[in-house]
Amino acid sequence: MNSRTEDGGRLARVTILDVASVAGVSKSTVSRILDERLPRSDNETSRRVRKVAEEMGYVRDVSASSLRRGSTMTIGVIVPRLTDTVMAMLYEALVKACNKSGRFAIVATTDDKPKADRLAAESLLNRGVDGLILATAREDDDFPDELMARGVPFVLALRTDGRSLSSIGDDKLGGYLATRHLLDLGHRRIGVIAGPSYASSSLGRVEGYRQAMEEAGVTLCPDWMVPSTFGIDAGADAAEQLMNLKDRPTAIFAVNDNTAIGALSGLSRLGISVPDDVSVVGYNDIPIVSHLPTPLTTLRVPFEQIASNALDLLTSSALSADDRIRVSAPTLIPRKSSSKPRLETIRTIDHPHVGAK
Repeated sequence: MNSRTEDGGRLARVTILDVASVAGVSKSTVSRILDERLPRSDNETSRRVRKVAEEMGYVRDVSASSLRRGSTMTIGVIVPRLTDTVMAMLYEALVKACNKSGRFAIVATTDDKPKADRLAAESLLNRGVDGLILATAREDDDFPDELMARGVPFVLALRTDGRSLSSIGDDKLGGYLATRHLLDLGHRRIGVIAGPSYASSSLGRVEGYRQAMEEAGVTLCPDWMVPSTFGIDAGADAAEQLMNLKDRPTAIFAVNDNTAIGALSGLSRLGISVPDDVSVVGYNDIPIVSHLPTPLTTLRVPFEQIASNALDLLTSSALSADDRIRVSAPTLIPRKSSSKPRLETIRTIDHPHVGAK
């Protein structure tokens, strides 16, 4: 293995990256060729890679390899951040699911940055996890395809790319239920704090909003849909933007509870009462929202079911083509932040604290 110098000093282990550099191919290509679990290929590239690996003294990390086949009972979890209560709730649910089956979950955070996702995955894999559960999938990133090409066991949670094994909530249904609730109360001008366009969760919830509005015969105003991040400050900014419209909404659907909390703060700062002037609905039902001065109407996401499904998908030896994406239904939880619109709020109203555009 060329693990020592002539004077007995240790040399660094030859890695797949070293082999890839010398062979002139990608790291994922070397990984596929040297993975004993995959059918052995016999072409010029494969022969060159195997020859280079042998000459360099590359030895497959047997411990890491065995860990990925399930011998360590350890699962790596990648989330954007644990300061986000949604991600903390998902991780806790995954820990419970792992404990029930004698497994152990370890977490890495990446601040929702694709480069950091890759570094976190490599770090966890190098520590020999059996597989990965990622809550960081993005519409604009092919990282799941890279993992699949390398033969790394993984499952997407809360977000999906539509192809990989995934355990998610029914976001379209949730967005529909939230909007239908406001429509049934009598609202027609309903704004949506739409979240980021890279997350399938926010896209699905906005799709449900659109469906409910169209079914109700409400003409959608583009200005009612405000993109945002999943943060509290973004929710406050989006609410102010909506309230500055000439035909301002009488209700707001925020695609997660953080942005809904931000919207409540922003509306309060503008002197706008919830729900008397504007109703607000959030999404996820994180613990704090039922204890706010005005308890938040929201959609409850079944995190434990999503976690259980994710772990089952990751550890099942055989899955049918129809069982690659498991969807769990949310539940509408009505609270005091949503009510029928007052007659004066159905008309465009002017607040001295808000400048209409």
